[in-house]
Amino acid sequence: MIQFDKTILSNGLRVIVHTDHSTPFVAVNVCYNVGSKHEDAIRTGFAHLFEHLTFGGSRHVADFDTAVQMAGGANNAFTSNDLTNYYITLPANNIETAMWLESDRMLGPKFTKKGLDIQKKVVIEEFRQRNLNKPYGDVWHLMRDLAYKVHPYRWPTIGLVPEHIASATLDDVKDFFFHHYAPNNAVLVISGNIGSSDAFNLAGKWFSDIPSREIAPYPNQTEPPQTEDRELTVYRDVPIDTFYVAWHMGGRNDKDFYELDLLSDILSNGSSSRFEVRLVKEQKLFTEADAYLSGENEPGLFVATGKASPGIDIHLAREKMLEEILMTAETSITEYELEKVKNRVEADLLLNEIGYLEKAIQLASFEIMGDAAEINNQGKRYQEITAVDLLKTAIDLFRKGNRNTLNYLSLQNSKK
Repeated sequence: MIQFDKTILSNGLRVIVHTDHSTPFVAVNVCYNVGSKHEDAIRTGFAHLFEHLTFGGSRHVADFDTAVQMAGGANNAFTSNDLTNYYITLPANNIETAMWLESDRMLGPKFTKKGLDIQKKVVIEEFRQRNLNKPYGDVWHLMRDLAYKVHPYRWPTIGLVPEHIASATLDDVKDFFFHHYAPNNAVLVISGNIGSSDAFNLAGKWFSDIPSREIAPYPNQTEPPQTEDRELTVYRDVPIDTFYVAWHMGGRNDKDFYELDLLSDILSNGSSSRFEVRLVKEQKLFTEADAYLSGENEPGLFVATGKASPGIDIHLAREKMLEEILMTAETSITEYELEKVKNRVEADLLLNEIGYLEKAIQLASFEIMGDAAEINNQGKRYQEITAVDLLKTAIDLFRKGNRNTLNYLSLQNSKK
């Protein structure tokens, strides 16, 4: 059980405090309810661009890294489809350095054409290196475009194309910032060696003067139910033929998220999983076989993927994996399998409750989803799942018409 206190400042900033006197450090974590799903389809990659821009200085801070390092701390950030998260960890007696930095970041970046041009080049180069010039780098561009036709999950966090970032103007980025990065669209979590009263006082001191802003409405573009299976085959300069198969599933707060998380573990997590035993060890069809959830807050994807062993036809290997997967919709999971993965999940949840930073990030994420208190209900939701629940959910998930298949083949095969 993670204990915490919560208040809301007059400008709408939600402040959560978790006290942990076992560490001499604190984490100051600011999570904004803005990710790539909040972008315009013709201006994608902006949330990720801002992760870079806001480290380039703010109104009163020229260099974040130097200030953090001088206070004995470290800082970083990440952007997802659903949110943007910044955090600073440092000795508890230096917490005001972190509060100063994050409040100034929220007040506003240092908007200059020179700074924007520099970060645009950095992001575009990252796009090219990670997504265009790296083996398998465009998989999720292709997979998302195949699976989603309406919802903004159809593009990855980096954006649809580099041109969207290249053409961004100073007015474009200012407009995006002031309609998304605001106290009334954020959660501040302070976790570590500090009491709630002191933390709330510091939050008020550093953040209460930042004005609330008019937040851009989030277009609720619900993805319609998929009714026909889709398949795409591409050839790339990669060493091993690979495939990805994805089925639409529920979101992070839905019951089937927890059920399918367990199912993915049964299929592929550990040396005794179904994929590892039957497909890798016994039939020797794959060098790697995996099943996982894309993990978004809104309805996401259940994904299965495999790299065929040398000499094994990728299409044969894929069909054998699909047969193994579809068996879960026809025969019940054993109680032993279910109990084993439940125990593993429980251990992982306990592990995530050890670090003060991990708890700060999780509390912020759950608050963005609706209620930080849900962090303490995860274990119960997993433990209540039965084998019958898994069977029913698997039948619905693997129904005909809900499948998206990407065959990602070596360029050498196209010449045969």
